[in-house]
Formats: sequence, C-alpha cells, structure tokens
Amino acid sequence: MELPTLATTRLTSPRSWRLPRTRLTPLARREARQGYLFISPWIVGFLAFTAVPMLATLAFTFFNFTLSQEEPLRFVGLDNYARLAGDARVWASLANTFKFAAVWLPVSIVVPFLLALGLNSKYLLGSSLMRTLLFAPYVVPFVAGVLVWNAMLGEDGWIANVLRFLGNPSPPVWLFDTTWIYPGLVLIGIWGIGAGVIINLAGLRGIPTELYEAARIDGAGFWGQLRNVTIPMMSPIIFYTLILGVIDVLQYFLVPLVLKNGTGEPGGTTLFYNLNLYQTFFTFQELSYGATMAWLLFGIALLVTVILFWLSRRFVFYAGQR
Repeated sequence: MELPTLATTRLTSPRSWRLPRTRLTPLARREARQGYLFISPWIVGFLAFTAVPMLATLAFTFFNFTLSQEEPLRFVGLDNYARLAGDARVWASLANTFKFAAVWLPVSIVVPFLLALGLNSKYLLGSSLMRTLLFAPYVVPFVAGVLVWNAMLGEDGWIANVLRFLGNPSPPVWLFDTTWIYPGLVLIGIWGIGAGVIINLAGLRGIPTELYEAARIDGAGFWGQLRNVTIPMMSPIIFYTLILGVIDVLQYFLVPLVLKNGTGEPGGTTLFYNLNLYQTFFTFQELSYGATMAWLLFGIALLVTVILFWLSRRFVFYAGQR
C-alpha cells in the first residue's frame, strides 16, 4: 500500500498532519499553577491599576461626570467627542506639543548618542567621572533643578551675563520670549539626558570588536566605521530611544507647570496638551471631558508608535536577521 506523502496529506486531510495535543503531567500542571501564582501579583496589579481604570475612563467619555457633579449624571453619547473636535484650546495645545517635539526629539536622540560615542573612546581620560556627572542630575530634586534653571536662563542669569561678556548686548530672554522658549526648554531637557547616554553607551559596548577590525582591514576610517558599523548596529538602541522620546514628549508638562504655573506664558506657547489635560481634570474638574482628551492622546501615541514600527523595517538592523 502506498503511504501518503506530507503534501497529499495536507491537501486531503488538513487535520491529520497536526501534532496530537498532549495532556500535561501532574508535575507540569503543578509547575504551571506555581508559575501563575508567582505572576499573580503583576496580573492583579495590571487589572486593578491599568486595565480597569482604562476601561472606566473610556466609559466616562459617554457621560457628563464631574467632581462637583452639580447636574444629575446622565448618558451624553458622543457629545464629549463633538466638543473635543471644536475645542480650539485642545488643538492649540496639541500644536504646541508637536512644535516642541520637532525641536526636542532630534536633540534627545543625537546628543546622547554623540556623548556616548565620546565616552566610549579609548582616548578620553576620566570617562568614569564623566558618566557620574552626566547621571548626577537624576539625584537632584526635580522642582529644585527646574527652579535653578529658571534663574540661570533669566534676564540677569549667568548665561545672559556670559553672553554679554562675549559681546552680545541683548542676549535672549529664554523663558519669556515666544521665539526662545522652546530652545530654553531644550536646554533644561539636555541637563537630564544622563539615562540616554548610559543606554547608548551600553549599546556601543555591545558591538563586537571583530566588526571594527574587519572594517579597518577593508580600509574604512573613522567615518566609514561610524556609517557602516556603529550606526547600523546601534539602530535598535536609537529606535528604542525614539519610541520612548515620542511617548515622553507627548506627555510633557511638568517643566512648564513648574516654570509658568500652568499659565501657558509666553503667548500660550507652554500650554502643552498634557498640561491642558491636567488642568481639565484637576482644575476644571471635568472628568468625562478629560477622559475624552486622554483617549485622544492615547490614540495619537498609538498611531505614531505603529507608524514608527512600520517604518523601522527600513532603517533598523538586527544582528540576527538576514
């Protein structure tokens, strides 16, 4: 009798070639129960503090829920979404967020990479001390650090005095000028890029030295090694910092909240979307409308992240891929 081949078996009986489902042994079932028991705190925490609150905020968007609740709670359908579509303050704050992102994201990716590249050089003396100094701002209280920068970037701050000493009679008023406010916020942000430097430095230390040796044998100099070895091998790290940077900049509001007390000065340029969302929740106490704004922010972050992951196939190189 002729035995059926794998191809004929697949065509005639799709289920016959599948592996049979095996039952777990008592030991395997006990180990599975123990595994679920060990991860149960995370599961309970995720359900209680992430999944259920997210579903609750989604339900809030269809009601008129406020903290004061002066009128009876009722179902309003898509009224909050219609209000969101016509709210000029929302779209102005979203535009401010994207404008600042266009300035901050390139700096937050390029500067840590360049600093890590310098710290990774064997010709640099005192690299351990430099790593410590770059990470030191993380131990400084956030509000204290922002207030110190507020004094340094002020009209009579030491940065302005240094620029006057160098021959600039009218230095920028960084935090009070609509033209210079975003560069000023970028300067404050650069002060806290120590974590990004450490991540990039760890990625650089993980690149095999054999690749550089092969590149040198082929006649590649510093720029050739940077373009053909370092950047391709660092592309997953760069992509990782890009994703985190996008999410962070969409949630940016603490620095302008401390500097300007949420007023949006100068000229409304510091009224970022997340600051507007914070005020809607806790100042205006409109929970349903704030939840609607939060879901818009979630949708934007999700859309941008999906697009970046789709584009990453073109510029992110993984060592194990062919």
